[in-house]
Amino acid sequence: MDSPSSSSTTDKGRILFVTLGCAKNEVDTDRMRARLLAAGYAEAEDVAGADAAIVNTCSFLVAATEESIECTLALAAEAAEGVRELPIVMAGCVPSRYGDDVAAEMSEVARFVPAEQEDGIVEVIDELLGNVTAGSAPAVLRTVSGASAFIKISEGCDRFCSFCAIPYIRGPYWSRPAAEILAEIRALAEQGVREFVLIGQDTGVWGCDFDEPDTLASLLARAADAVAPYKGWVRVLYLQPEGMTDELIAVIRDRAEVLPYIDMPVQHCSADVLERMGREGSEPELTALIARLRREIPGMVIRTTAMAGFPGETDAEAAELEAFLEDNAFDYCSVFAFSAEEGTRAAELDGQVPEEVKLERTQALMDIAERLGFAATAVHVGETVDVIVDGIEEGPDGPELIGHAWFQAPDSDGAIHIASGEAAVGDIVSCELVDSFCYELIGEIR
Repeated sequence: MDSPSSSSTTDKGRILFVTLGCAKNEVDTDRMRARLLAAGYAEAEDVAGADAAIVNTCSFLVAATEESIECTLALAAEAAEGVRELPIVMAGCVPSRYGDDVAAEMSEVARFVPAEQEDGIVEVIDELLGNVTAGSAPAVLRTVSGASAFIKISEGCDRFCSFCAIPYIRGPYWSRPAAEILAEIRALAEQGVREFVLIGQDTGVWGCDFDEPDTLASLLARAADAVAPYKGWVRVLYLQPEGMTDELIAVIRDRAEVLPYIDMPVQHCSADVLERMGREGSEPELTALIARLRREIPGMVIRTTAMAGFPGETDAEAAELEAFLEDNAFDYCSVFAFSAEEGTRAAELDGQVPEEVKLERTQALMDIAERLGFAATAVHVGETVDVIVDGIEEGPDGPELIGHAWFQAPDSDGAIHIASGEAAVGDIVSCELVDSFCYELIGEIR
């Protein structure tokens, strides 16, 4: 499947896109790209061929903010070495979070575009390059070139977990209209996309803010109807435990198009720690929910997130979290050490855990997560599954196809290395899984 950016030619200029952070940022970059391509710009592959650059930044953690700034400065330095002017636009979370403060410190950046102003990217680039664009934006703002696409169903967050800066960066929660989401899915399906990954900061509450409230379960059912003629998959990520309603469980169980895969970030299991986090739940409640999901949805795959070293976390609470991960045998688990983010309530809490203790607890959780994840991956050896071909990488014996199956979320979990057979990026092929290593699997096309 051809990407619109791969064949565009224009006199207006070529734009280099650099995206940092999560899949939600990838979608935002893609929407900016679609607007600019429709306005007559083309995409550049590198600094040497670019007339302007857009760095879509992440600021979820201090480390992410630092990486975003370093990346932007490195881009400016590379352009300077080439003795050419390259206007750089810093977009997304860093300007949303820091506003005028970061603008005052980075003279290398020509324009700062917070996330909430990204729809005006064409006007920004026009001004920088001395162009004028007439007409309106395309109806569907996507340029997906593979067989998988992330679909953002909401923006912002109303949870205000004590450790998280997202509500301050992205603002209050709002749901995208169902008609807009489904139109995007149908248009992408027509282009050849076969996997649709629904994302948002808190997908489980989608639709609650409409004048006539709607539900994620209802949206999933309609998405399943939309992709069924194309034999497509629907996957949902970032679903908080409280969002697992009876209706949602039934849709995941009963609709073949909706994959039995849930990304449910629990963060912790201790009721006291969760309360300090501003979250709900307890170890018994979470364990009961996980058991129910696996009991009622055959083959259920569960990804989660765990945080080590939250302020006030005791040795006993850390051990409780370790046991919780072991006992519930998550298929995939991301582990983070608590980061005291500026402006969050948790940064001011008493009982900040020493850095060396946080690192020890983080490593202990990572060891458990890897052991469980490697075992969950190996279970699939011997199966024959459909695999979406994501790309081509250089392997030990030359180029090899890389893809993923239904039990692997794109860009999150392990991959399938296709050792024999031929296919193109974007194809869906039937593979026998013949071996595993860590989170990776070896497949042979059948």
